[in-house]
Amino acid sequence: MYPYKIYPWVHHVGDENLNDLISDFARFYILTILYEAPAHGYSILRKFKARVGRTISPGIVYPFLQKLEERGLITHHVTSVGEKERKVYALTDEGRELCNRLFKRFARLVATAIEPSLDVCANCGCKLYEGGYTEVIGGVKMTFCCIHCAQSYKRERGMRHDAPTSSMNGVGGAK
Repeated sequence: MYPYKIYPWVHHVGDENLNDLISDFARFYILTILYEAPAHGYSILRKFKARVGRTISPGIVYPFLQKLEERGLITHHVTSVGEKERKVYALTDEGRELCNRLFKRFARLVATAIEPSLDVCANCGCKLYEGGYTEVIGGVKMTFCCIHCAQSYKRERGMRHDAPTSSMNGVGGAK
């Protein structure tokens, strides 16, 4: 039941794969936290909750840290935090290389996922994730990255850039 609370969009994944999927995301995110800066286990738990909005089990974090260390991807040193001693984990060079490879793969997956929802500037062709500027030109709603591209578009087509058009001023324009 716990994984469904975190990721309700994965109900269609078979139960046998669901825990692996959630666990793999958590592990990926642990690596992301360590890539940013060395951290102790409790700090990783807090950062995960703050960013993802859900708690992660120490039963996922600590065994994963142990496996990473066994494989030479992280090291640790013991430091005092108040009256407690904590293991502070840091990526090794090999661990940073692994993260860079994983980040590139993840970036491609994200790009593939958001590509269909991107708008393209009618003038310069840049892709717009959100914002942008829209105008109705010749009865057609056109999306531009900015007002300057809209003006350039009209100028290149022999239209006056102050010609009457219906401007939507970027509100709700591009996706």
